[in-house]
Amino acid sequence: MTETGKQPSRHAGLQIRDWLLANDPAFSRLRLGLRVTLTIVISTLLLAAVHIFAMPLPPAAYSIGIVLSIQGGLTVRDISAADQLKTRAIGCLVAVAAIALAAALEPWRLVSDVAFLAIIFAASLLRAFGTRWAAVGMFAFMSYFIGAYLHPAIADIPSVALGAVTAAATAHIVRIHLLPDDWRRDFLRAMVSVLGRVDRIVAALLAIAEKGEWTAEDRAELNRLEERLKEAVLMADGLVPVSRTGALPEEDDPAADIGLRLFDLHLAAESAIVLSRQGLPRPVLLQALLGHDEQAIEWEAAIEEKDERLAETVRALLWLQAARAAAVTTMAAIEASDFHGLAQPETMPAPAAAKPEWSLRNPALRTALQMTLASGIAMVFGLMLSRDRWFWAVLSAFLVFTNTNSRGDTAIKAAQRSGGTLLGIACGMLLATVLSGFPVPAVLFAILCVFLAFYWLQVSYTAMTFFVSIVICLVYGLTGALTLDLLRLRLEETVIGTLAGAGVAFLVLPTRTQSALDTALNKWFDTLRQLLDTSTTGPTGADLIGLSKKLDAAYRDVATAARPLGVSWQIVTRPGHIRQTLAILMASTYWARVFSSRFAFAGEGERMAVQPAIAATLLSLERVAAKGTTSFFIKRKAPAAGGRHLPLSHQGSRLGIEMLNASLDRMHPER
Repeated sequence: MTETGKQPSRHAGLQIRDWLLANDPAFSRLRLGLRVTLTIVISTLLLAAVHIFAMPLPPAAYSIGIVLSIQGGLTVRDISAADQLKTRAIGCLVAVAAIALAAALEPWRLVSDVAFLAIIFAASLLRAFGTRWAAVGMFAFMSYFIGAYLHPAIADIPSVALGAVTAAATAHIVRIHLLPDDWRRDFLRAMVSVLGRVDRIVAALLAIAEKGEWTAEDRAELNRLEERLKEAVLMADGLVPVSRTGALPEEDDPAADIGLRLFDLHLAAESAIVLSRQGLPRPVLLQALLGHDEQAIEWEAAIEEKDERLAETVRALLWLQAARAAAVTTMAAIEASDFHGLAQPETMPAPAAAKPEWSLRNPALRTALQMTLASGIAMVFGLMLSRDRWFWAVLSAFLVFTNTNSRGDTAIKAAQRSGGTLLGIACGMLLATVLSGFPVPAVLFAILCVFLAFYWLQVSYTAMTFFVSIVICLVYGLTGALTLDLLRLRLEETVIGTLAGAGVAFLVLPTRTQSALDTALNKWFDTLRQLLDTSTTGPTGADLIGLSKKLDAAYRDVATAARPLGVSWQIVTRPGHIRQTLAILMASTYWARVFSSRFAFAGEGERMAVQPAIAATLLSLERVAAKGTTSFFIKRKAPAAGGRHLPLSHQGSRLGIEMLNASLDRMHPER
């Protein structure tokens, strides 16, 4: 092929890479999907080779290999290779013991069922002891599930152990050697993703400026782009390298500088969006920013704007350009030094897990009891529906409690699992029918769906369930077991499990959504209080920037906790009030960030001048914090039109603290 012929394919490859990086900072989701898929494929092929050339293996050996391949890719989260290997070894031993216990108790089904519930309780409770034991708990649950479902004989346990060891070893090799983590590469990719998302914001503003007006769709799109920028910034910030000595880097050290650059870049992008809504800039300026045309930017900056709002927008965009350039320069300096003297940020030891409190005040214990009860209910009703397939109901009841914080979260996840299963079965039935008699395409399509399931896992539980259901349909089709009755039974058992989980979450030891919201909101208030208190005691810039990031993370927790309050199954649903309060909280977080950014580098005179405003804001904070979550359910008057137009480029830190105070007053207006 000629060099000219290679250009289109190279360009297409770069476009695909850019798209992946824009949607998946540091390629973390891509790597997760590939790890799980590759581990399943390799371990299955190895077991098949043993089956063909050495000795026949029971179905349970393949099943445990597949299950532990998945769990080994998802739940083993230790930092070092040695710790990962230790977790896999413990998990492998526990898995073999669990499946052996299931085989031993098979003649006594009632005892076996009680043992299953005991393992469910233990697996849930182990999550309170840290990531290692959370992984071990999942290994135990899934292994007993396989044993109870496939009924391996005691004589099959050595073969099953071979399947478990093969999966654990393969997962370790894939994770450490074939698709390893590389914090340097991930950091640079995350930074490239941040810069790309900033450019997409500028491109979206350019499209709006060319139209000359904002629409509701434009506002929604910019909000989405800003949220995606925030995700990339958080990932990049978590990958910022640290000094190998463990000491704080010097002020001019690139490692110390990049955290501030990320913060400044994100805040500048937020400001550009906010101010562009009040004064659309000229398209030529946005085109220059998008093309990084320094000369054109200087020409545009030299134009004196008569409209103060437009002038502020221009200054915000110039700030964005300067922040972007500074981030690029710092990133280049780190890369040019080959990360000399820097180390992976996660190398600091994780804090030891707290000793759990053995009372119903302990959320971990309450959740363990809920999961066990829900699984028991699913077991009873699942058995009433089918003596052979009731395990699907138990699996669904167990999984809907995973990574949820309230009964609202659990109900949403139950609906997602049922919906994903329904859609997946419909599509899977069609695909299995079309691919009937074509085993190779069916296998390849199943492998693709496995990858897609775990690629989308971190984004959409519904999508993951959808693709897994397709895989199950294809496997049934390949084995000749696919029938409409079987798929309907799977759906019915899934619904039984999800209803059992949601019902128990609502009725038995419930963690109310409002309680979870109250906890998250108090954390936000505490963090803001800490930021303001620190501002009165002569803080360093690093102190304020760190607290500002902590406040931003606390707001995200509030938004997550409030999400179930606005859905239709809530008895008391006020989505308008929920969204309005979240918008005020977001504005308060934004202005706190503006204040932190300005105050961190303010002179002594400015710091002293804003102390009365800080004191007034603290009083407003205490008043609003005392109201708690009632702020989410009050009716507010619409704000008066023609309010302040946010002059970001002057007034320094006073602007941020005054606007923060005004936002807090809006959250719960005084009568």
